[in-house]
Amino acid sequence: MTEIKASMAGSVWKVVAGEGDSVTNGQDIVILESMKMEIPIPAEAEGTIKELKVGEGDFVNEGDVIAIIE
Repeated sequence: MTEIKASMAGSVWKVVAGEGDSVTNGQDIVILESMKMEIPIPAEAEGTIKELKVGEGDFVNEGDVIAIIE
């Protein structure tokens, strides 16, 4: 299992992939909004999203787990 973590604090602007979706390394999972910039958070491994821990509008801090890929 691979944990995908937020690279910086911000609000979840858009969820691009959901639980059960197959993703490839580098594919965007969510897009954060911070200081009026959009920051894509990509998958760091190939697999299936087992659990998505955030929803649109949620606030995350740097290092928070966004998703688990298996």
